[in-house]
Amino acid sequence: MIRYFTEDITFIFKSKRACSKWIISVLHEEGILALKKLADISFIFCSDDYLLNLNRKFLSHDYYTDVITFDNSEQSTFSGDIFISLDRVRDNALTYNQSFNDELHRVMIHGILHLVGYDDLSELEQSIMRNKEDYYLSKRILDV
Repeated sequence: MIRYFTEDITFIFKSKRACSKWIISVLHEEGILALKKLADISFIFCSDDYLLNLNRKFLSHDYYTDVITFDNSEQSTFSGDIFISLDRVRDNALTYNQSFNDELHRVMIHGILHLVGYDDLSELEQSIMRNKEDYYLSKRILDV
């Protein structure tokens, strides 16, 4: 089950059903759902400050970021929490001349790709991740 929450902000995510279908299709294409049962994926939309505190507490990083992913998967289940700073999403949308929704969906799928097992520490990994993001963004259902 895919769920959507907020922490410390007011935000109404209007595309829950379409986005959930899109994400499940990504998990099918990546082969995850052939190996594991989908348990819970939670998207938690929050502020810069909220995510900065998580970044400091759990990753010992002292900088703003747009997304932090916590993998809660077990041997037979696929599960995780994806925290997204809407402040960063708004700023990045302006910086990269994207719509808010396009940037939000990019960050959401980025978090999902981390749960699937992709990393982005090296230039090669970043390139692979960006190509995957672009590919899956192109496969979104139009009403997402």
